[in-house]
Amino acid sequence: MSLQNRVILITGAAGGLGSTAALTLAKAGAQIILLDKNLPKLETVYDKILADGGVEPIIYPFDLAGASENDYEELAQRIDEKYGVLHGLLHSAVEFSSFTPLIQFGIKAWGHTFNVNVHAPFLLTRVLLPILQKAPHASIVFTSDSSARLAPAYSGAYGVSKVALEGLAHVLAEELEGVGKVRVNILIPSPVDSPLRKRAYPAEDKTQLPPMTVLEPIYQYLFCDDSLGVTGQTIDAHTFHSHTS
Repeated sequence: MSLQNRVILITGAAGGLGSTAALTLAKAGAQIILLDKNLPKLETVYDKILADGGVEPIIYPFDLAGASENDYEELAQRIDEKYGVLHGLLHSAVEFSSFTPLIQFGIKAWGHTFNVNVHAPFLLTRVLLPILQKAPHASIVFTSDSSARLAPAYSGAYGVSKVALEGLAHVLAEELEGVGKVRVNILIPSPVDSPLRKRAYPAEDKTQLPPMTVLEPIYQYLFCDDSLGVTGQTIDAHTFHSHTS
């Protein structure tokens, strides 16, 4: 599953799942662009990649919620100038505060969640699509959530945004399917011992959860040639893992 000479951008690269994906794909030979607003944590991921013998990544501090359209355009321009091509885009950044009844949601918190979870993936995909289309094959992966996507009570802006994100992914997959160069899929990570999980379910016994490293095979699959031709799919890590183990 070599990713030699592939350039892949990961949002939320300082987070639990984002950093797991970054380490996995870098170890397979990919040149990773680490995008996040948390610079100290990005530097930690950078150091881990180098310690693991991965290709030296690029750190790109970026506030998805606060960035203007011009900031997005500048990011795309810089990637185009430096690499001339992009082979992968993983949307791993996420905003989740707490489980809250809709009636208690403030407009600021609602808007901020949608900025990170829906508007940023749309804007980033839009500006990077021309560079992704320069690759013989490219992969865009949107990260959803096994529970939030069903929009249960109290999932609030997080739940509604995940439904919207999946809608965005499906529309994009259909629009690009005829061209055949860029595949678009949705990843549903299985419950793992991640920082987000700790925040969402503080009382849960985390010793019963698998480590984030169980997601390594699915990240490799989604960005390597094994997934060529697979597009418009919702891929559940739990089912994927049981099939491959």
